[in-house]
Amino acid sequence: MEDRPQYPIPTVGALVEQGGKVLLVRTAKWRGLWGVPGGKVEWGEGLEDALRRELREEVGLELLEIRFALVQEALFSPEFHKPTHMLLFNYFAKGEGAVRPNEEILEWAWLPPEAALTYPLNTFTRKLLLRYLEGPCG
Repeated sequence: MEDRPQYPIPTVGALVEQGGKVLLVRTAKWRGLWGVPGGKVEWGEGLEDALRRELREEVGLELLEIRFALVQEALFSPEFHKPTHMLLFNYFAKGEGAVRPNEEILEWAWLPPEAALTYPLNTFTRKLLLRYLEGPCG
């Protein structure tokens, strides 16, 4: 019997904006690349509820003005620490409060969006950030 699920894992993540800057986090699970906070959706949990829970757990922020951005598929991405098939439900949101990172977060930074593009981002965060920079009609 395989020790991993035989179906895609639903996940949520958000590009959080506060004061004209966006939040990036660096984690070991993305092999040291920068990304957005987020995680797995639990059984019976709605996507936005999962997003709010994950952001509280990982960075201690409350979310306002949550907007759906896009869905991406990570199919055994070499950027992720183990072979996994994930569906990434990505959002844009305003963040409220101060960052209080949990043990998963190696580093974090609030950056102007254009400056964030200069960081070593995982592929999925780069696409999300580019969508953000396209503006509301992007």
